[in-house]
Amino acid sequence: MTLAQPEPGGFLPEEPVPLRGQLATTASMETLQVGYLHAVAAAAGCSLAQPFPDNGIDWHVSHGSTGHTIDDEVTIKVQLKCTYQVPPRPPGPSFGFTLDNDHLVKLARTPVAVHKILVVMLVPRTPEDWLRASHDRLELRHCCYWINLAGQQATGRRKTTVRIPTTRIFDDRALVEIMTRVGAGGRP
Repeated sequence: MTLAQPEPGGFLPEEPVPLRGQLATTASMETLQVGYLHAVAAAAGCSLAQPFPDNGIDWHVSHGSTGHTIDDEVTIKVQLKCTYQVPPRPPGPSFGFTLDNDHLVKLARTPVAVHKILVVMLVPRTPEDWLRASHDRLELRHCCYWINLAGQQATGRRKTTVRIPTTRIFDDRALVEIMTRVGAGGRP
């Protein structure tokens, strides 16, 4: 006797695939990027706080360590963005991402007491392709990249395209390195 094995996604072959909810795609994208941030923060040993109201900054990320020289706990502010307009694995050393000038000015202000970074998540166009689960992993697709925009100037009338380096993948190691620099009194 052979037992039916679950297919990718946890459904048996004879079961109909359930309908996805009718949440707007942009709202779903926001939820996905928050999940990514939570996973990265957990793996890096960081805590998260969500300011209320957010006033243009989505999250505060804190990292405690006796190795920090300026304080035993340091914090950065994180602004999350998500897009399907940039393909996964963008070619070249960077990709363009457009911000409203008012938002850029807030992220680019310098000097600051608490550093800010922009984290941009690239996702496939269709939610069905956003994640894959198996017995040994949960893959979120595709990737987040980060940049410190301190000192960046607005160049457009209402919007400015900033360049996000493709080498700056936002993962737990990157977050620990950012916090280590900030904890030593440096910039992200």
